[in-house]
Amino acid sequence: MISVREIGAEDTYPIRREELRKNVSLSHVMKGDDDRETLHLGLYLNDELVSIASFMKASLPEFEGLQYQLRGMATSEMHQGKGLGRKLLRSAEERLQKMGVDVLWCNARTKARGFYEKLGYQVMGPSFDIPEIGLHYKMFKRFE
Repeated sequence: MISVREIGAEDTYPIRREELRKNVSLSHVMKGDDDRETLHLGLYLNDELVSIASFMKASLPEFEGLQYQLRGMATSEMHQGKGLGRKLLRSAEERLQKMGVDVLWCNARTKARGFYEKLGYQVMGPSFDIPEIGLHYKMFKRFE
């Protein structure tokens, strides 16, 4: 049984630490985690939290309207490659559209670029380096 639920910031920390911050000094706690407008979602597989993502109100000057940034998206290693991240992101997009969000954007790791492109996200600009983590692309999706 798969379900997507709202979760607290602290619920994201174990997967963030293991999948996104392993062997780096950067914190798994992100600025904006506790903001009132931040949305944290988790995908549960048989009541086990296996995929997480956080959505924070943040704007880029290239876009107009209400914007959110996707941050800290990860799926536990043993559950990767099963389409669970896709299910989580699709559910999040539906929720964000109901909230009136016009644009969702993220800093995508280079290895995740194809994942986002398959879901309709577009690259803006060249790759850039985030120290300790590596190359990223700024990507976005407009909602109609």
